[in-house]
Amino acid sequence: MPRLFCFGLGYSARALADRLRAEGWAVAGTCRSAEKREALRAAGIDAFLFDRARPLADTALKGATHVLISVPPDRDGDPVLARHKADIIAGDGIAWLGYLSTTGVYGDCGGNQVDESSPLKPTSERSRARVQAEAGWLDLHRRHDLPVHVFRLAGIYGPGRSAIDQAREGRIRRIEKPGHLFSRIHLEDIANVLAASIARPAPGAVYNVCDDAAAPQADVIAYACELLGLPVPPAVPFDEAKKEMTEMALSFWRDNRRVCNRRIKEELGLRLSYPTYREGLAAIANGVARK
Repeated sequence: MPRLFCFGLGYSARALADRLRAEGWAVAGTCRSAEKREALRAAGIDAFLFDRARPLADTALKGATHVLISVPPDRDGDPVLARHKADIIAGDGIAWLGYLSTTGVYGDCGGNQVDESSPLKPTSERSRARVQAEAGWLDLHRRHDLPVHVFRLAGIYGPGRSAIDQAREGRIRRIEKPGHLFSRIHLEDIANVLAASIARPAPGAVYNVCDDAAAPQADVIAYACELLGLPVPPAVPFDEAKKEMTEMALSFWRDNRRVCNRRIKEELGLRLSYPTYREGLAAIANGVARK
């Protein structure tokens, strides 16, 4: 039986884990709190506590045929590489390893398009750490012939984490910054990409994971309100809105680019379930309405 081990059973990793469990896979992985560990175990996932200060026992990775890393770097680098690089190198029978990175590694491109061959010019410490982590994982492929794949995720949205949810809860600000675009990807399509890569492994490959239509934040918020029959709030100029933003929020607005997703279509044969935010938000709105 194939066994998926996820370092970090968060929003994105859980989407893949649940899909593979439904197909008969064994799934294990890590989390950071005892409460979440018990919830995962109750759901049928063999869960372990892990962070830099709490490495896994030697037996945790035993039998893993596929490994997904969604734990972000911390101030000292990638904690999985730091604590379990040797275990992964020594792992017997790993057929696929995926590292979830971010399109933030490209930095600010002035609204121009980037693909997987574009230079990496991160503008934040968080994204610079991602570049270093990517290099560390890809080095395992080059030096040890491990089947490493890197996935650069655009802005993630899905049920419970979308403009629909924000609008329903009254947590929306429609911010206008002329010419500024964000690329996005629906949660289900992240799982689609990872599953397609598992079916068609290409060790050493790097993939952009995004939909077909980068769009301004103001347009996405307006469409979510229209779907819910709510009034569209007036746009707030970015220069005014930024006065109340955290440094984390400002970092997302610092970079402007369009991300090319041609490789996931041509090399993985992928057809997106939600090719733009319009289909994705409509599905989330309809799902909420049915509950």
